Amino acid sequence: MQVHIPLKKVVDDSYDITIDTLKPLHFNTKIAIVTNETVAGLHLDYLLKKISAKELIIITLKDGEEYKNQQSIDTILNSLFEHRFNRKSILVAFGGGVIGDMTGYAASIYQRGIDFIQIPTTLLSQVDASVGGKTGINNKYGKNLVGAFHQPKAVYIDPYFLTTLPKREFSAGVAEIVKMAVTFNREFFEFLEHNDLYDAKNLQEAIRYSVQTKADVVSEDEKEQGIRAALNYGHTFGHVIENETAYKTYLHGEAVAIGMCMANEMALKMNLLTQKEQERVEELLKKYDLPTTYKIKDVRKFYEAFFLDKKSLDSSITFILPFGIGKFLITDKVDISTTMCVLNKFGEL
Repeated sequence: MQVHIPLKKVVDDSYDITIDTLKPLHFNTKIAIVTNETVAGLHLDYLLKKISAKELIIITLKDGEEYKNQQSIDTILNSLFEHRFNRKSILVAFGGGVIGDMTGYAASIYQRGIDFIQIPTTLLSQVDASVGGKTGINNKYGKNLVGAFHQPKAVYIDPYFLTTLPKREFSAGVAEIVKMAVTFNREFFEFLEHNDLYDAKNLQEAIRYSVQTKADVVSEDEKEQGIRAALNYGHTFGHVIENETAYKTYLHGEAVAIGMCMANEMALKMNLLTQKEQERVEELLKKYDLPTTYKIKDVRKFYEAFFLDKKSLDSSITFILPFGIGKFLITDKVDISTTMCVLNKFGEL
């Protein structure tokens, strides 16, 4: 005997990404702004002048990737319960990628899902993390292994927030811009080679292109079953580096920069990338003082950590590799000898 539950449906999760000075936002419901101590100190007054709601609370978390954990999620949820938030309430993610990921995840599980919007304040979150609906937290096994796909209702990118961004944070964001150029557009990569992103006009163009690229990819593959995985170029290696260093040595974009260099070394050995192309990517990263090397202390342990990557299946490791500049290859067919050769090279540094 069978009972069939017909659940086929079409859900429109479309939303707009606005790149401009933040306009006044009015909400006829309860709003919680989730931020961290650093962003609150710099920009909370600016946001509060732009936002009004039926009831507004502020949830301030500690700043840092090491706080992207269940304890922080519990802090958010407890505050929502204490203030009797309901399913029509809205969360506002006001910060970088860490705040955006945690706010989105909290929104996805509070009363089985409420709305949230993104107001990203770092370059990395503006060009990448705030777009696409990936939410989650880290645990001892790795980065973003607990989470959900939960799309925001809107994203507001205000360049004003970048005026107080430390140089190192700026560079971390550039790494994600370079990632998209290497995998999706050779012309854009050449633009980055010949134009200084410290110039406001050039930066605006880079943000626009990066957001459009991410939007196009997400609209085609929301749940990362195909092309969207290419946006993880550099991340398979980078996430292991972050976990090994307890999220305290490198910013996310810095780890991704190193991961891109590791992926490029693998692509070089597989004849997907020329040495000249490898050097061009490395030089662009160095232009913004991004790290390109990492000393692997235990090669076998580093290798085993790959199997906790979300893209890996059973005994197969999925790598995203550049295929020249402007194209990519997603493959789980890299033999172990090639992988170990790449890791051993970084182990000998």
